[in-house]
Amino acid sequence: MQRFRTFSERTSEPDERAEVTVRRRTGMFSRTLSVRIPPTGLSGLAVRFALVGGGGVLVNTAVLYVLYHWVGLPLLAASSIAVELAVVHNYLLNDRWTFAARARSAGRFVKFNVSVLGGLAVNVFIVWSLVRAGMHLLLANCFGIGAAFAVNFATSTGWVWGRRSR
Repeated sequence: MQRFRTFSERTSEPDERAEVTVRRRTGMFSRTLSVRIPPTGLSGLAVRFALVGGGGVLVNTAVLYVLYHWVGLPLLAASSIAVELAVVHNYLLNDRWTFAARARSAGRFVKFNVSVLGGLAVNVFIVWSLVRAGMHLLLANCFGIGAAFAVNFATSTGWVWGRRSR
């Protein structure tokens, strides 16, 4: 007859089978990611850059919501802080993962902030122009985001993390 163990007995002793299973599953997951995202080349950089940008959108949205609704900051202040925290998030992940820079650089961080301002200007101009021309705001925003992505990716690959910056 099998003796059932209490919860504390089960959690205090490591289960080797579970550990092996977790290692196998995480290993399969990492291999899946490495297969789906090209490890080198412009397309691999673009996919990584887009994924980091998507994470930045989540950071921006969460921080904006908390600062505006819970903390009670004015919208302009809450939005400015949220944008800069998303920029910092994007810089750190792009620096380490997308472009795999070997050493951190304050100059590269400043360049990234400047390049993001260029993308922001393009985004705002396109959204404003398309809405004035009669396009729906959310559709215009999609075009603005696409154009800003192109500008940010081009400046990041060519200027911020260009060959001299690595």
